[in-house]
Amino acid sequence: MTLTTYKWTTETYHQALDSGIFNGEAVELLRGEIIIMSPEREPHAYYNSEVADYLRSLLGNRAKIRDAKPITLPHNSEPEPDIAIVKPLGKEYLKHHPYPEDIFWIIEFSQATLSKDLNEKKDIYAEAGIKEYWVVDLKNLQLKVFRDLVNSHYTSELTMKTGQISPLSFPEVKINIPQLIA
Repeated sequence: MTLTTYKWTTETYHQALDSGIFNGEAVELLRGEIIIMSPEREPHAYYNSEVADYLRSLLGNRAKIRDAKPITLPHNSEPEPDIAIVKPLGKEYLKHHPYPEDIFWIIEFSQATLSKDLNEKKDIYAEAGIKEYWVVDLKNLQLKVFRDLVNSHYTSELTMKTGQISPLSFPEVKINIPQLIA
């Protein structure tokens, strides 16, 4: 017996969302599969909110900070990263979620989802051409930074607990690591 699974397209996923088929369940589309998202616990919600506010204060109107909002990627993926730092395109986002070319970098906060964020999501973001991906590891209170895309793979990984980091898109901006993890 051959097992066949249905692969969703971004279009059919949008139709299902519009029809209310998921009854408000938190889901995301990853490589054509509907994934039920883990509920947010207090530390995750706290860090997500605080870091989004911190980045807004640092970046001002140079970027839009979208927290827990979808992005549209190739290969039938529409994840909802914890924070996507995107081009401030205003009403253009009434027509579509940010595409890879609109995204400066992505941040995920991980406790229960650490393995998924360091593997599957990292690969999806790299394949989409997202040039920088950060994972805030809430278990070990450290930041993992993935950069330097070559052939749809990140070739550089930094692990930081202290100091400062500048995002590739904004080299003049200094982000204090303790603001992200402490």
